[in-house]
Amino acid sequence: MKVAIIGCGVIGAGWAARFLLNGFDVCVFDPSPEAPRRMQHVLANAQASLPALYDRVLPLPGKLSYANTIVDAVTGADWVQESAPERLELKRDLYASIEPHLKAGAVFASSTSGFRPSELQKLCSIPGRLIVAHPFNPVYLLPLVEIVGSDTTPAATKTRAAEILTSVGMHPLVLDREIDGFIGNRLQEAVWRETLWMVKDGIATTAQIDEAILYSFGLRWAQMGQFDSFRLGGGEAGIRHFLAQFGPSLAEPLTHLMDVPELDEALIERIASQSDAQANGRSIRQMEQARDASLVALIRALKAERVGAGGTVRAHEAGLAFRQDDELLLLTARRVIPPTWTDANGHMNEAHYLEVASNATDALTESCGVTAEYIAAGRSHFTAESHIRYLAELHQGDEITVRTQVLFSSGKKTHIFHRFLAPDGRLAATVEVMILHVDLATRAVCPPLPHVAAALERLAAAHAVLPRPEGAGNAIRDLRPKEVA
Repeated sequence: MKVAIIGCGVIGAGWAARFLLNGFDVCVFDPSPEAPRRMQHVLANAQASLPALYDRVLPLPGKLSYANTIVDAVTGADWVQESAPERLELKRDLYASIEPHLKAGAVFASSTSGFRPSELQKLCSIPGRLIVAHPFNPVYLLPLVEIVGSDTTPAATKTRAAEILTSVGMHPLVLDREIDGFIGNRLQEAVWRETLWMVKDGIATTAQIDEAILYSFGLRWAQMGQFDSFRLGGGEAGIRHFLAQFGPSLAEPLTHLMDVPELDEALIERIASQSDAQANGRSIRQMEQARDASLVALIRALKAERVGAGGTVRAHEAGLAFRQDDELLLLTARRVIPPTWTDANGHMNEAHYLEVASNATDALTESCGVTAEYIAAGRSHFTAESHIRYLAELHQGDEITVRTQVLFSSGKKTHIFHRFLAPDGRLAATVEVMILHVDLATRAVCPPLPHVAAALERLAAAHAVLPRPEGAGNAIRDLRPKEVA
């Protein structure tokens, strides 16, 4: 399928990237000589991020081309996305150039956030074929797109648009009727207006306001909307109790947004019944569990980039002391299994055994001198081989303890054996690792610096008094039956 993008600003280029990386051919028209540069910048961002959301490979990318005229861009297109500046006269001229060349059945959509569909349809010779498909920046990552038509828009037009957008990984929200600003922008506008008042009145700084969002309801909103959040705020009694308890405060002069409806019994019943339907039979407990699992996943994701609450966890973690005990085998890892580490069978996924083992190896070598400074100076180690044995199930919430034995360390090689212990002390898994010490400048194998080599050799000598662990040196056996001679 061919997609025509009219206007290659941030939004238009985001649309182009979203379609391209999902296998659509995209033709861009923008009279600005800067358009190709902007497109390549946005596309590079999308190529580095959108595929990372998936555990399966996306389709082969479509072909990107640039048109010298609107006619060339639109001809033969199955989807035409107008993302031009928000000026009606400009859009009138664009639509006059686009409409005569639209093929039958093509979707004609505007990215507008400021005009109702009915206003834009007045600029068209066939009003009913134009819809609004309002996305959020960056279009290639944020999935929501609001699909809006007027009273004259055929339902089938919106349905087809939703189907195509679903096929490129978006979440189409089809509005029942047109409203100024649609849903997302009206919510953002309400918060934006109040933040401007707080800054103007000297109540808070922009940084304080952003921190208030980042470290509180912003986290909730990433995985649970306003009504579901407030449903949980009402406890087991649900949203009816929440409205009864906090509804009256809406009449208090807390904000500049004082135009609120009266919470009469009819409105409360409407909200409560819609919230009940939205819960879809889930109990408060079930929703709390789902919320918490999502928050763990979100904060872990933010932690990797040191963003918001993830940055807070990262900084706190860096200051936590790793306490050793008196046992000969080193304690190299201790952690609780998060919900995102479990698979369809309900137990810990094999990929995360390697993650924990990697962290344990780093803890061991760091204790022997492979510090951040050592690595910055150009020396480190790479994993050459690893072998995992799964001996008992580990589940979400289980605390794993890893104890590590150095089997051998001499010259360029160090042989390590990690024991994973379940909460009850049972041996749950073993991960055997061979690491090679390397020069990061040449990427060649080399001996570690003397102080690291000496520390590792001391551990190997101390651990040599222990029995060789069962499973060390194992590989997957050849289980094929032997042929009878």
